[in-house]
Amino acid sequence: MPTAILTGQPVPGSSIEGDLRSLGFDVRTAADTTEAETLLAAVPGDQRVAVVDARFVGHPHALRLGLTDPRFPLAAVPGAVTAQPAGRQALTRAVAREHSAGGGTTLLDNLADRVVTALDADGCDVHRPELGSLVATVPTDPQTRNEARQAVAAVDDEAVRLKSAVKSRDGFFTTHLISPYSRYIARWCARRGLTPNQVTTASLLTALIAAGCAATGTRAGYVAAGVLLIASFVLDCTDGQLARYSLQYSTLGAWLDATFDRAKEYAYYAGLALGAARGGDDVWALALGAMILQTCRHVVDFSFNEANHDATANTSPTAALSDKLDSVGWTVWVRRMIVLPIGERWAMIAVLTAVTTPRITFYVLLVGCAFAATYTTAGRVLRSLTRKATRTDRAARALADLADSGPLASAVAKLRGPNTRFYRSSPLLFAVLGVVLLIAAVLSGDPWTAVGGAAFYVVTSGLALSQPLKGALDWLVPPLFRAAEYCTVLILAAEAEVNGALPAAFGLVAAVAYHHYDTVYRIRGNAGASPAWLVRAIGGHEGRTLLVTVLAAALTASQFPVALTALAVAVALLVLVESIRFWVSAGAPAVHDEGEPA
Repeated sequence: MPTAILTGQPVPGSSIEGDLRSLGFDVRTAADTTEAETLLAAVPGDQRVAVVDARFVGHPHALRLGLTDPRFPLAAVPGAVTAQPAGRQALTRAVAREHSAGGGTTLLDNLADRVVTALDADGCDVHRPELGSLVATVPTDPQTRNEARQAVAAVDDEAVRLKSAVKSRDGFFTTHLISPYSRYIARWCARRGLTPNQVTTASLLTALIAAGCAATGTRAGYVAAGVLLIASFVLDCTDGQLARYSLQYSTLGAWLDATFDRAKEYAYYAGLALGAARGGDDVWALALGAMILQTCRHVVDFSFNEANHDATANTSPTAALSDKLDSVGWTVWVRRMIVLPIGERWAMIAVLTAVTTPRITFYVLLVGCAFAATYTTAGRVLRSLTRKATRTDRAARALADLADSGPLASAVAKLRGPNTRFYRSSPLLFAVLGVVLLIAAVLSGDPWTAVGGAAFYVVTSGLALSQPLKGALDWLVPPLFRAAEYCTVLILAAEAEVNGALPAAFGLVAAVAYHHYDTVYRIRGNAGASPAWLVRAIGGHEGRTLLVTVLAAALTASQFPVALTALAVAVALLVLVESIRFWVSAGAPAVHDEGEPA
C-alpha cells in the first residue's frame, strides 16, 4: 500500500486525510521534519510514497492526477509531491537536504513545495499534471482557505474527471459520436472494478466475432458484422478513457492497445475476404492491398515523426501555415476527417459491410486510404523540403532500425567501396532505384527476372543504409522498403493463380507487419529496436523479399502457397514469442498514444 506523509496537523474541517485514504494511501502524520524524514525512511523502497502539506485544499482528482499516475517516477501538484521506487532516492535526498537546511528544527511550512524545488535544482524530471479548472493550493490564512474552499465547491470534480478521460485530440467521429457516451461506460467499468486491459480484450473479442460474422457471407452476417465492428470501436475508445479516468496505466495495457487495433482491423479484412469467397467472389488481393496500404501509411507517420521530433532549428513555412489553419475551427475537423483516422475508417467499413458487398467495401477503402496517404505524405514532403532542420544521431538510428535491414543488406553496407561521390549519393536515391527495379522485375512475369530484381534490391538496400539517414527526405526510406516487400509478396501470390496463394500471402504480410509495428512501439518507448538476433533470424526486409522471389521461381504453383504458409508461421512464431517476452518483462516501456488518431 502506498504511504502519504502529512506534514503538520490537518486544519479543522479539512478532508485531506479522507481524500488520501480514498486514493489508497496509508496516511501518517509528521510533527516536524525529523519525523518526516524518519517516516520516509520507514516506507519500504518498493512502495510509492507521498509528502503532502496538511493545509492542502483542492479537488480529490487533482490529488489523484498528482499522486497516483503510475507512468512517472516523480510527480507533484502544489502542496504535494510523490515518488515511485525509481524516484525514491531523489526524494529522500531532497527531504534530507531540507531537514538539514532547517538545522533540525520543526520547519514544516511548505515542505512539499520546497522538496519539489530541491528536486528541480537536482535536475530531476518532476511531472506536473495539467489541472485545468481543478484546484490545488496551500492557503496560509483563514481568508485564503475560505476562498480556496469556495473555488473547490464551484467546480464539479467528477465532471472534470469525465471530461479529462477523453483524448484531447481525436477524429470527428470519435469526438462527436462515440466519446459523449463512451466516457460514461468507462466510469461504469471503473466503479465495478474492471481494468482497461479487460476492456481492451473485450474489444478484440468483439472484433473477432465481427470478422466471423462477415466470414459467413450472408447479408445477416454482414449486418451483424457492421454493428459488432462499431461496438468493438466503442470498447476501444472506452479502454483508453477508463485508463485516463482511473489512472490505470500499465506497460502491458499500452502494448495491448497498440497492437490489438491492427489485429482487429486486419482480422476483419480476412473475414470479409472469406465471406466474399463463400459467395464466389475472390477479393483476397483487395484485402491484402488494403492491409499493405494501411500499414505503409502508418510507417510514413512513424518515420516522419521519428525523423523530426528532436530535430533542431525545426521550422517550416508549411508547418506555420498548418498551424494557422488550426486556428480556423472547421478546417481542423475537415483535415482530421480526410486522413481517415481509425474512427472514420471503421465507421465507413461497418456501414459499407452492412449495405454493400465486400468488393465494394474494399474498393472504397482503397480509394479513401490512397487519397489520405497522398494528402498526408505530400504535406510531409513539403514540410521536409521547406524545413530548416538538423537531425540528430538518434533520429538517424531510429530510421535505420525502422528500415529493418537484415544480414544481406548489412554485409553490403560494410563492403561498400571507398567514399567516392557515387557512394555519397542520397540514401533515398538508392532506395527508390532498388524499389522501382524490383517491382518492375516482379511485374515482368518471368520468375528468374524477379529473382534478379530482388538481388539488385539487396545491393541498393545495403547502399542506402551505408550512411546515416539524415537527409531531408530520408524518412521515406523505411516506408519504401515496407511497400517493396509487401507488394512483392502480393504480386507474386497473384501471379501464381492458384488457390491458397493470396490467403497465405495475407498471413505472411500480417506476421511481418506485426514485427514492424512492434519495432515502432519499442522505439517510441526509448527501448531500442527489436533484438539483432530476431532481425537476422527472420532475414530482414531484403532477405525475405529475395527468399519469396526464389520460392516463386523454384517451386511449382501448388507448392508455392505451402511455402508461403510455412514462412508465415515461422515468422509469426518468432516475432510473437519475442514480442510477448519483451512486453511482459519489467523493463518494457509504457507507450501511450495520445497523439494523432491511428
